[in-house]
Amino acid sequence: MYRRINDFVSDWKRDSQSTVNLFSRLTDESLNQRVGAEGRTLGRLAWHVTETVRELMETAGVPGVTGPEQHSPTPTSAAEITRAYEEAAASLPDVVRAAWTDEVLGEELMMYGDVWKKGTVLSALMLHQAHHRGQMTVLMRQAGLTVPGVYGPAAEEWAAMGAPVLP
Repeated sequence: MYRRINDFVSDWKRDSQSTVNLFSRLTDESLNQRVGAEGRTLGRLAWHVTETVRELMETAGVPGVTGPEQHSPTPTSAAEITRAYEEAAASLPDVVRAAWTDEVLGEELMMYGDVWKKGTVLSALMLHQAHHRGQMTVLMRQAGLTVPGVYGPAAEEWAAMGAPVLP
């Protein structure tokens, strides 16, 4: 749970850039990649991450994040998804700073049928996109795309540094 807005904003800027780096590797053709018949496509996962920036904050009573509405049609263009995510991610810090202060992050509110603290809302947003980035990297590899490192180098980045790539 976040207790300081500035800590969240600092983490968000770094983490959302990791998401942009991942999204920028997507191709229009790769957006239809899925694990199985019932799973979300790579494009749907990317769009879900994008939609959630606005949706989660609106559910927490904080309107104003730029971005698509939840359940809007998934674009067929990887560039369009990336652009929409960049806009949503860039708008978030100012919206949070305008709506909340450090002092209110311990206050509780109803979220998805449960009681969360406002600081937990910010943590959940971070963890949500990290969770789906992990899913996306599997689909990206299946689609033949190179995956960028997020919390450390990816296999290709290790190899480029001359380090052994372990199986």
